[in-house]
Amino acid sequence: MSVAAVLSPVFALVALVLFLAARMGATRVAAIKTGEVKLKDIALGQAGWTAPVQQTSNAYANNLQLPILFYALVVFAMLTKKDDLLFVIMSWLFVATRYGHAYVHVTSNFVPRRFQFFAAGLGILAAMWIIFAARTLLGL
Repeated sequence: MSVAAVLSPVFALVALVLFLAARMGATRVAAIKTGEVKLKDIALGQAGWTAPVQQTSNAYANNLQLPILFYALVVFAMLTKKDDLLFVIMSWLFVATRYGHAYVHVTSNFVPRRFQFFAAGLGILAAMWIIFAARTLLGL
């Protein structure tokens, strides 16, 4: 596969993380400016933030956790030339689940739906790692 095809899902996921970081900053500043949150209440932790601010913060943090395994896999797949069409399709599916998870997180925060996106993404990522490992270790 071309470098652009393999890295496009990575760029899309990075765009999501940057969007969530900007949204988190904007919601935090707005909460402080409106007086909903006092600096002394959040100086030592997250407990003082309002629910909408915390939802965005959690969505941002979540997109710094599981995706690290995706980023590592992309690098390994490119280095070992195991980045084929199946890999790119699965990458896009994983990224789509991260977008879905983040969307639910910052809107309704309906936990069962959010978990469905998380579980789907985890399953796709696990399958990607299993396929990569089999291809690498067993020469498939």
